[in-house]
Amino acid sequence: MDLPVTLSRTSTYPQRFDRVLAYIEANLDGDLSVAALSEVAAFSAFHFHRQFTAYLGMPVARYVQLLRLRRAGLSLLAARRRSVLEVALEAGFESPEAFSRAFRRLFGQAPRRFRQAPDWRPWHLVFDIPRLSRSLVMQLRLVEFTAVRIAAFELRGPRQNVGESVRLFIDWRKRSGQSPVATSRSFGIPFGNPDTTPAEDFRFAIGGEINEDVRPNPQGVRELLIAGGRYAVVRHTGSTDRIDESIYPLYRDWLPGSGEELRDAPLFFHYLSVYPETPQERWQTDIYLPLA
Repeated sequence: MDLPVTLSRTSTYPQRFDRVLAYIEANLDGDLSVAALSEVAAFSAFHFHRQFTAYLGMPVARYVQLLRLRRAGLSLLAARRRSVLEVALEAGFESPEAFSRAFRRLFGQAPRRFRQAPDWRPWHLVFDIPRLSRSLVMQLRLVEFTAVRIAAFELRGPRQNVGESVRLFIDWRKRSGQSPVATSRSFGIPFGNPDTTPAEDFRFAIGGEINEDVRPNPQGVRELLIAGGRYAVVRHTGSTDRIDESIYPLYRDWLPGSGEELRDAPLFFHYLSVYPETPQERWQTDIYLPLA
């Protein structure tokens, strides 16, 4: 069913993030991995990075660095006998030079200058972190999706190589005839957030619907299963290079007030347009967000 919804926040969602932010501040030298923080929030580890970035306006690593630099700045003033090197190491930097560059970029002063005469104006601006609360009206469908078998080529490496992966998959599709583009749906599965996943760890599968076992092939195409179940679906129009512009509003504007929980599974894309026949500005892609 189509649901044009005006979205708002519920109290539970901010409370869960307040718990995460308090945990980070109390454990700046502890385990601040996605696994640990998603457990604190009781969110799916698959989606936590995007939820955090959408809610706070910055990735986890950026927020942690901000708090460590704030602690470092206060330490420069409160413990004047401590060297800049000691403060830099405590903040997680390998050298005072790297610490000084980061500190100056953030607060507009080098650490030694800040220790002598702190300028608090940029400091207060940096830590006035707005939590996005604007409303958004979006066309959203809640659907029951039937599990589908796909033949997929999986990229492991930098996001920039996705184009080459698509080329290899198209080559397999044409040669094998097992997933004809005219009658078989096309899908993409990002197994992490490319904005926050290290390039060497990024995984993305490009695939096409099949109804038989994948035959052995030199391209390395293999069978995957996209799980069935409940999904929230929104449509992105335009280049897939800008698909985050449609993904983040789901996490930021719809999810907090929806009363829904995310399933511990990756989102996926259903590509509705034929490439290269369809002009890029008219490409249409449905984004499927798995719900518990």
